[in-house]
Amino acid sequence: MELIKNLNIKLENAETRNFLADAIYPETSKKLPLVIFVHGYKGYKDWGAWNLMAEKFAEAGFFFVKFNSSHNGTTVEDPCNFGDLEAFGNNNYSKELSDLGVVIDHFVKDPHVDDQRIILIGHSRGGGISIIKTFEDERINGLITLASVDTLERFPKDEALEKWKKEGVYYVLNGRTKQEMPHYYQFYEDFEKNIHRFDVEMAAEMAKAYVLIVHGTHDESVSVKNAEHLHILNPNSELFLVENADHTFGSKEPWMEKTLPYNLNIVTERCIDFINKNMK
Repeated sequence: MELIKNLNIKLENAETRNFLADAIYPETSKKLPLVIFVHGYKGYKDWGAWNLMAEKFAEAGFFFVKFNSSHNGTTVEDPCNFGDLEAFGNNNYSKELSDLGVVIDHFVKDPHVDDQRIILIGHSRGGGISIIKTFEDERINGLITLASVDTLERFPKDEALEKWKKEGVYYVLNGRTKQEMPHYYQFYEDFEKNIHRFDVEMAAEMAKAYVLIVHGTHDESVSVKNAEHLHILNPNSELFLVENADHTFGSKEPWMEKTLPYNLNIVTERCIDFINKNMK
């Protein structure tokens, strides 16, 4: 099957700044379901095996989109490295939701897309963002979370929070790149100002979409209890636990293999089956 790959499409967001997106889909005259992948914290669209996952979705008959959120630390000129730590430090949930809205608005207009079938796939923190967006945007009728958080209130507590407020910034070491990545206090202020909007639990309960919750039982970053909690909040959802899988389902950066990691392949096939069953 011939795949069309439109890579590094520049999107403009007046509320944030320009960012890049990829669209991968089969060459066909049929209108295809739109599947949008939302990366997580310290993630980006080309990380690990996400490109192979995108191709597998496209081969299965989907219009697959992945993108770099505008303030994830990458740039339009260099989409695969954290070359703009100032932007990273100025990221917040409002900006991520705004970027996701721009992506949806842009690609629903594509002549290859069936705008009645829109599915979000969110990994880790991107799962929380996707849950909120699914609740807010009635156009979205499918939601898949991969190793998702069940709350966006993931900030320093007590004395550490006071120190952050006083100093205006705290740093987190990126274990892979060894960069000290800043987080400015505006991140927390944005959360506090929009605390009801950023209520993942409420959004999970109220979301009117088909929902699949996927999580590895050996996730070292986000406990599998998050998935079980989301499933309790939305009992109509499907819960798929992957035995012994880690936070990225076996993927890592860089991913040099030509095939998907074993567990990520299982997850991708499960996601494809879920969409086909409910929305094809």
